[in-house]
Amino acid sequence: MNNTAKIALVPGASRPFGRAVAHAFGKAGISLALPYIDDWPGSVDDMLRDFSQCGYTFSPHRCELTKPDEVRELISAIEKQFGGLHYLINNIERGGMPVVHGSYDRTVNKSQWQLELDTTLKAKWELYRHSLPLIKQSGGGSITNISSIAGKTGRSGPASYLFSDGYSAANRAVQSLTESWAREAGPSIRVNEVMVGLVQGRHGENTRGWGLLSDDQQKALIEHTILKRTADPGEIADLIYYLAVRASYVTGSVTVADGGYCLGGEGVVEMPPGDI
Repeated sequence: MNNTAKIALVPGASRPFGRAVAHAFGKAGISLALPYIDDWPGSVDDMLRDFSQCGYTFSPHRCELTKPDEVRELISAIEKQFGGLHYLINNIERGGMPVVHGSYDRTVNKSQWQLELDTTLKAKWELYRHSLPLIKQSGGGSITNISSIAGKTGRSGPASYLFSDGYSAANRAVQSLTESWAREAGPSIRVNEVMVGLVQGRHGENTRGWGLLSDDQQKALIEHTILKRTADPGEIADLIYYLAVRASYVTGSVTVADGGYCLGGEGVVEMPPGDI
């Protein structure tokens, strides 16, 4: 596949998970538009250094994705610089890990519920509605929503330490957007969703929340996962790239990439001998 002049918009590339996703597209010769915010300045510097060393064509844009005016300016800047857009990887969220944040009743969490909804859900909608005309104008492409298994599990089982109520509710709603957008954007634009589980740098190791869990709590999460491990970000990035670029007859789908976490709570007993 010739990726010359293809452009991908990849939010969150300053953090480990989004960085791996951006690498998957950059390695394929796709130009990268990379919105970022300043709450992780060291990570942004690392991203810029990393992608420069890799020789990717990329353009960073400071943008608060919860603000419609800034999203509109972002898309205008992408059109002006690259002349088009083909792939939107809707990797934008703000989780509220109970092990980190505690109850919504805490004074420090006064705005947390709304922040989780605005970032995890509404910002995806802002990116979609402002990107859609440019992707159509560019000849079509795809939109891939990134969500969390929090939308399936809620605050239950070992994941109760990781997923807040607001974050879980926001993720559950993403599927509704995915299916509606697939109908609206087709046939020239495919819309799919990847629902991720415990990934290193996202819900898993190398996050503050994971580090606050006890050994037993971490073990319970791993034991609940059929594959008995968390994912490397690159594993999920490869799946996202495939759905976005190569899965030409797939739209409106939700792919769960959780190593079997959502199935893993129930074991299978040995076949009984029977009584006939």
